[in-house]
This record gives sequence, structure tokens and C-alpha cells, in this order.
Amino acid sequence: MAVSDQAVVTGKQLETLSINTIRTLSIDAVQKANSGHPGAPMAFAPVAYVLWQKFLRYDPANPVWPNRDRFILSNGHASMLLYSMIYLTGVKTVDKEYKVLDRPSITLDDIKSFRQLDSKTPGHPEYRHTSGVEVTTGPLGQGVGNSVGMAIAAKWLEAHYNRPGFEIFNYNVYTFCSDGDLMEGVGSEAASLAGHLKLPNLCWIYDANQITLDGPADWSFSEDVAMRFKAYGWNVAHVRDANDVDALSNGFNEFLATKDRPTIIIVNSHIGYGSPHKQDTNAAHGEPLGEDEVRLSKKSYGWPEDAHFLVPDGVLEHFQDGIGRRGRELSSKWNDLFGKYGQQFSNFADEIQRMQRRDLPDGPMAGTRTSRRSQRTQKAWRHAKVQARR
Repeated sequence: MAVSDQAVVTGKQLETLSINTIRTLSIDAVQKANSGHPGAPMAFAPVAYVLWQKFLRYDPANPVWPNRDRFILSNGHASMLLYSMIYLTGVKTVDKEYKVLDRPSITLDDIKSFRQLDSKTPGHPEYRHTSGVEVTTGPLGQGVGNSVGMAIAAKWLEAHYNRPGFEIFNYNVYTFCSDGDLMEGVGSEAASLAGHLKLPNLCWIYDANQITLDGPADWSFSEDVAMRFKAYGWNVAHVRDANDVDALSNGFNEFLATKDRPTIIIVNSHIGYGSPHKQDTNAAHGEPLGEDEVRLSKKSYGWPEDAHFLVPDGVLEHFQDGIGRRGRELSSKWNDLFGKYGQQFSNFADEIQRMQRRDLPDGPMAGTRTSRRSQRTQKAWRHAKVQARR
């Protein structure tokens, strides 16, 4: 059903409409910039939709909520997929002092300024530059490596701060990754460590599209990924069609039910999905589709061929009613729990709040080894600056 034919849409129709909005925003942004990667957002839009709308424990109105699930786009070249999600879900801006402001992190104008100088939507996601980006990802393998560190940190927080009746920290780390991430040595090392530590709060979602920038993936990559990760000690789930939202939900539910190891969900996708001439080719990897192919791709989605940066009625509200409402309820319940936690464990609550503000401890810590080390570091730094002036 074409967008122009829709009056009021619900259920599966609204789901499809939202997924295609993610796709077309990404296509239009890359085309306008005349630079970027349209293929992965076109392929993985359903995966991003299912994860964010149905599973991610995240409050767009409070993107620094301490117990939020973390989402990492390790294949950072697909950045428009993340920017589309940040815009559509209404993630708020966080300033340099980690204060949440009442304005969106990304606007539609920011989407239109993709890859432009000083844009909020650079070619690869950058932490602290764009609210909603949890970690800077550019070099392949960097994001998956960071995800293991973040999952370890989450387990430390659980062990250090949780108390009976007060599960303050229990968040998960979700990571989209590509063939390139799994080819990198750091990706292998990180996966091995995660399996060794049996991190049940870590989920990698592997975009198995069989295409690299150079051509077919089997030119340079022929290993059995499932067997490798089983050898690492991971749980391995498989979704054979990235457009099957029910199968994707089953994959995420399997991750949530697996309590003794990390999970990788291998998702078979078609890079450049919907593009009549560039789907399943490396031409959809690192360059715009071209105006004619953009029109044909939109036609395949039932989209107005001449519409640019179209967000149909009901889509923003759909995300507000999904991840927006769920995240608001979860963060509100957490705030209530944390308030009661602070009454019983005031020292721990103070530490957590200080970490959120990036504050150091007050006077009582002045005589500790950590503080003395910090004082020595500051003294050495001052000395270095004096020597530099000379």
C-alpha cells in the first residue's frame, strides 16, 4: 500500500511504514550529501526498529539514565541508521555537563545536513558530539571491543552497588556489527574475552549480508561464524531474514532468556534492500544510490517517488507510544527505587550520582591513595607546563 493511499494506519501497516521511514530518511540523507553508506540502513532498518521499539530499555527523554540499555553501532559507516533512530524516537540533547535539555538531539534539518561540516550527523557516530551516541565508532572492530568493556562495567556495577531488593543496575549492551568487525583482530579478542567471562548481558547482532566494500565477502572471508562463536562459548541464534520481525523478536527473546553466556544473533540481510539494481552488491556499500535508483527503491517500498525526507503522519507518535512510553515508565520506576536506595545506602547513592556528574569525592577521601595519586599527577602536569614555557 502506497503512503499516499494511507489515511489511518495501525498494526502491521504502521510497523512497515515506520521501517520504511528509517530506510528512506537514510537514503535521502546519503543522496543529498552525495556521500555515505545507504546499503546497511536499507537492510537493517527492521532490526533497528524491532530492537528499539520493542526491546531496548531506554528513555529518549533521559538518554543518560544510568540503568539504560546501551546500543552500539560498531559498523559506524552505517551511521544514518542510528541518526534516523535518534531522530524518530525523540532522543533529547545532553549538554557538556551531562544535563538533559528540552530539545531534540537531532532534528530533520540535522538529517538533511548529514556529513556536512559541524553537523550533528557526521559520517561516523561520535560520542559527546551527538546525544544518543554511546561510543565513537569508525575503525572496524572498535565498537564491538568497546561493547565488551561496557558489559564488564555493567557487571561490576551490579556486583558493587546492587543490594537485596535494590537491583539498581541490570542493563544490557546491544551491538550491531558487520563482516568487517568480525574480520578484525580486536573483534576476535573481544569475543574470546566475553565468552571466557560468560557475559550474559552482551548481545551482538551480526549483519550477515555477504558483501564488503570490495565485493562479495567470500573473496576475503569464508569462516563459519556460528562455529567460531560457539567455540568462544557464546550462545548463537540465527534469523534467516532481516525483514521477519517475528523471527527478530524471537532472537532477542532468546538473548534475554540466556543467563550464562553472551549471545550473537546472526541475521541474514540484503544490503541495499529494495534497490532494483544495487541490492546485494558492493555498489550499495560506500556511495549514494543515485537519483534514479533512489526513485526506484522508494517505489519498491510503496513510497512517493518524489518525496524527500518524508516522515508520514503517525510515525513519530508510534515511536513515542512504544520506546518513548516504555522508557519513561522504566526510568520513572528506577528513580523511585533509587530514591529508596539512597535512604538506606546513602554513601553508595552519592557515589553513583557523582559518577553521573563526573565529580570527584569530597574531603573525606583527601588522604586516600587515589587522591594522593591524583595530586601527584596534577603536580607533574603543572611542572611539565612550566618546563614547556621555558
